[in-house]
Amino acid sequence: MASTGKRNGGRAGKEPVAGPPCPAQIDPLAALRGPDDPAWDVYLTGTVFLDIVFTGLDCAPVRGTETWARGMGSSPGGVANMATALARLGLRTSLAAAFGDDHYGEYCWDALEQGEGIDLSPSRTVPGWHSPVTVSMAYEGERTMVSHGHEPPPEEPARPAPATALKRRPSGADLPASPPRARAAVASLTPGRSAPWIAQAARKGTRIFGDVGWDDTGAWDLAGLHDLRYCEAFLPNAGEAMRYSGTDTPRAAAHALTEHVPVVVVTLGAEGAYAVDRRTGETASVPAIEVEALDPTGAGDVFVAGFVTGSLAGWPLADRLAFAGLTAALSVQEFGGSLSAPGWAEIAGWWRRVQSVEGQEPSALRRYRFLTGLVPEEAARPWPLRRAVPTIGFRRSA
Repeated sequence: MASTGKRNGGRAGKEPVAGPPCPAQIDPLAALRGPDDPAWDVYLTGTVFLDIVFTGLDCAPVRGTETWARGMGSSPGGVANMATALARLGLRTSLAAAFGDDHYGEYCWDALEQGEGIDLSPSRTVPGWHSPVTVSMAYEGERTMVSHGHEPPPEEPARPAPATALKRRPSGADLPASPPRARAAVASLTPGRSAPWIAQAARKGTRIFGDVGWDDTGAWDLAGLHDLRYCEAFLPNAGEAMRYSGTDTPRAAAHALTEHVPVVVVTLGAEGAYAVDRRTGETASVPAIEVEALDPTGAGDVFVAGFVTGSLAGWPLADRLAFAGLTAALSVQEFGGSLSAPGWAEIAGWWRRVQSVEGQEPSALRRYRFLTGLVPEEAARPWPLRRAVPTIGFRRSA
């Protein structure tokens, strides 16, 4: 795709160097970091949308009428939901995406780079291409979305950079041809299609965590998920898992799918999640945390981000599953995808609150006891804490 040449910080032919840690209170990988580690903890690529979310609707909009919402927020969406969730959990996150050169694209870029500390050196701005937009309406614990967007134009063939290029921010032609080395990557698997970057990342030692969407073809052919062979973990929901495995229950599906991928996590909605690790023989079942859901936008992305965080930190399977469920539960209590992604301050605040409630179920306290050593007292702050601005840019005062 074409590029304006602005907004890219890496140098031609060089792998980007990690900057300061993401704006999080806790680094969950601090004890594991060494001088030869990859620059980035997680690499992502995908489409960034501008999400406009309406909340406080009593019912679905009715044709021919005007409906007023009691709440509204705007934030980067799409793959930005996952990137923001990872960054707020303290992982050094790198994102490759196309951004429009309109105000929406400027807003999304600044919210991710400046507001969340996400590395955008593999990303680019496309002149004359408008940002994809999604309008989401949340009501009755569900959401209805309307989206609009076009595929960005193909990238221009690489050409030698002039000597003066090193004095400026490089253009799209200067960007790395393959993903940067990272501890992990999250890949959205598409039936019948391969993404070359997944194999490239796996050959570099990157741990691939794969999720998948609904198969519109109705084939549900596991062989069609060509990139599953590169994945360390696969995270479908119950319906997807049962259809791909040809089984009748989510648990049976999880065990069947471990014949193809080492770790399988099946999300069960209000019933929680179930996971199997073929390598260690571990299984785990964690119930969902009961919360009053305002907006489920991005909850699946937040769940995956929590599981990736625990996996990179080397936690037991049950702790990883519980942490993923907790982060997803916290996210649905606020509107928006990236806006609602919790950080350590929210996690600490929830843990302090749970411990202070009289009559709390002892088993629930034991399930999340691992948080005690992770969230120091000073990290606790009232919920909610948002870093992205929930509107498309206030006018700056002189």
